[in-house]
Amino acid sequence: SPWENGYIESFNGTFSDELLNGEIFTTLQEAKVLTAWWRRQYNHARPHSALGYRPPEPVVIKSPIAAAS
Repeated sequence: SPWENGYIESFNGTFSDELLNGEIFTTLQEAKVLTAWWRRQYNHARPHSALGYRPPEPVVIKSPIAAAS
């Protein structure tokens, strides 16, 4: 249920708002390419308010927990 998995629900809403609702895919390959591009942007370039308006990837790389494992 949505209230039990807020992170995924938030991601799905953002994915729909930023990509799916604005595109008409003509082929499966086009959908795969644009989804991969969006995912890279989301994880490496797009600022996230919960992370101090930084993208997630640099935060994960600098995390001491990630470095210790």
